[in-house]
Amino acid sequence: MRIIVYGSLRRKQGNSHWMTNAQWLGDHQIDGFDLYNLGHYPGVVAGTGTVYCEVYRIDASTLAELDALRCKNGEYKRQLTQTPYGSAWLYVYQRSIAGRDRIASGDWLKRDDNQEA
Repeated sequence: MRIIVYGSLRRKQGNSHWMTNAQWLGDHQIDGFDLYNLGHYPGVVAGTGTVYCEVYRIDASTLAELDALRCKNGEYKRQLTQTPYGSAWLYVYQRSIAGRDRIASGDWLKRDDNQEA
């Protein structure tokens, strides 16, 4: 199975250690979503933008660990999305984005460059 990561799980980011056993397939960008800064990590919601991400092949054990990390308390919900590497799971943020900064570039790695209130 495959997963799309767009923030702290990306290479060289704070939670990238969760992807140690994953196989990087490539970079990707998904349209129809907006990226928001939630503090130490981001969230995507349906929108009109483009979000820059990475696609990985993972096993069931890694998916279960990521679900425990991301889906606790209903913070995120997994959604199946198409990529050039096949369908992949995307964690979509489920809480209010009111008062959160939108990352206009759609790229977590460039989050300090251009945020919109």
